[in-house]
Amino acid sequence: MNEFVKNLEKVVVPRNVITQPHKTERYRTAYRSGVGEASCVVKPNTLVEFWNVLQLCVKFDKIIIIQAANTGLTQGSTPEGPYDRDVVIINTLKINKIFLLNDNKNVLCFPGCSLSDLEKKLKPHGRLPHSVLGSSCFGASVVGGVCNNSGGALVQRGPAYTELSLFARINEKSELELVNQLGFDLGVDPMKMLEELDKGLSKHLLTKFRTKGQKNRSYEQIVRDVNADTPARFNANPNCLKDASGCAGKVAVFAVCMDTFPAHERLKTFYIGTNDTDQLQKLRKSVLEEFNSLPVIGEYMSRPTVEVSQKYGKDLSLIIKYFGSNAINKLFFLKSKFDDHFAMLLKKENISDYILQFFCNLLPCILPKRIQFFKKKFEHHLILKMENNGIEEARFFLEQFFNKENGDWFECNKHEAKLAEINRFVTAAAVIRKKNILEISTGPILALDIALKRNEEDWFEILPKAISKDIYNFFYYGHFFCHVMHHDYILKKEISPDIIKKKMLKILDKKGAEYPAEHNVGRHYIAKKQLAEFYRDLDPTNTFNPGIGGLPTGKYYTK
Repeated sequence: MNEFVKNLEKVVVPRNVITQPHKTERYRTAYRSGVGEASCVVKPNTLVEFWNVLQLCVKFDKIIIIQAANTGLTQGSTPEGPYDRDVVIINTLKINKIFLLNDNKNVLCFPGCSLSDLEKKLKPHGRLPHSVLGSSCFGASVVGGVCNNSGGALVQRGPAYTELSLFARINEKSELELVNQLGFDLGVDPMKMLEELDKGLSKHLLTKFRTKGQKNRSYEQIVRDVNADTPARFNANPNCLKDASGCAGKVAVFAVCMDTFPAHERLKTFYIGTNDTDQLQKLRKSVLEEFNSLPVIGEYMSRPTVEVSQKYGKDLSLIIKYFGSNAINKLFFLKSKFDDHFAMLLKKENISDYILQFFCNLLPCILPKRIQFFKKKFEHHLILKMENNGIEEARFFLEQFFNKENGDWFECNKHEAKLAEINRFVTAAAVIRKKNILEISTGPILALDIALKRNEEDWFEILPKAISKDIYNFFYYGHFFCHVMHHDYILKKEISPDIIKKKMLKILDKKGAEYPAEHNVGRHYIAKKQLAEFYRDLDPTNTFNPGIGGLPTGKYYTK
């Protein structure tokens, strides 16, 4: 056992230091694709332990990659390499305390707190978090959303953003420093600051809490400006880059303070279908320009996307329906353990996907009959959820807008509304399942996260034959009113995703689109100049998460 590991086991429980490659693999493997090397995985239980682990990493000159649920879609919290130093992955899921503040109008979240944890904590108080489960993906952490400026499905809120955070950075002299922008006077000694937070929030701290600075309220005006020649939101937007917000793991975030929002008094979901993309674009403009109430969500799905979700996401949909979203993380953990075990025995990856899909195929379609009918009749689907007075606005508008020839709609009952939303939010997992099952006969998944201009009329992608001939399946879905689209492609066998991606990005550049929109650059996109400079300023030694955004992986950003 080397000296570094011996020291780690003095500051965290030894079982929380994982060095065996077969046990670290699931932490080293990205959610969609990509696996890298790491010398160990460390799972601190407290903020103090987190700080002590960071100190050791700095002392022994280790690369630090921090992750929570590891649900990112662009490989932003797993290693890739090659690196000039050993990699240590710090998993923060055990540090998951939540404190409600200011009559529940604000919340303090530790780094392992998930969106589902926060949603559950706020529910008895009639409050909602900035994002809701499914906005990014299941199991996502609150801090992860802030670090990635995740926007999600909620039309009214925009990217996750706060100026109130507590984070550690490594300065130009390779010194670890704790930066307190939380709004609490915690003193100056890092250990005492973190010990006090680990114990909980005293009345003394609460009386000195300030809320100035964490708000990002202008998004409603931004998204309503449908004539603007720029996207509504995208990861490289300099207005949303500050400290922990947008940092993409270039600092170690210990806590963030976020706003909460009043729960909806009334909600109604409308399911819309059409074969005419122009009709959906006209609907989008009318709603954003003319409605007094913005939609809560407006989720687009192409017909192939509805089909792949209902077939390959059936088990996940049933779990969420009957056991709730809190069960997802535990089940993914068990699935990963199962796959790890049988991969060693049978020399085959993703065994659980084959088994689960076998049983899924025995079950009938779980989508409500009216949605199944729309799936057969219409190529394009929109899930429109409205609140309060917006319900009547939407009902009146839809009655006038559609005439059976240009499309149709219906009001969902609670059962239909729930399954429609679940079917949308299992899409990413369903595409991965389909790819795993078709592994022998197809190439990799290429996934693009695109922010279209707000005035973009030609929003539905029609690829030239020179590109489409190399694609096995297309899946289009996204947050329609924000013009943030997710395009997933299963490529044909032996087709290079890098070559196809370059061709697609050239088309997007000509359209004035930004990418990525909300999944962050990770290791799949090149960071634009201003974003790259932000990363370098936060982390001048390139110790945290080196290589993201196409930046160099060497110390001080050497190759």
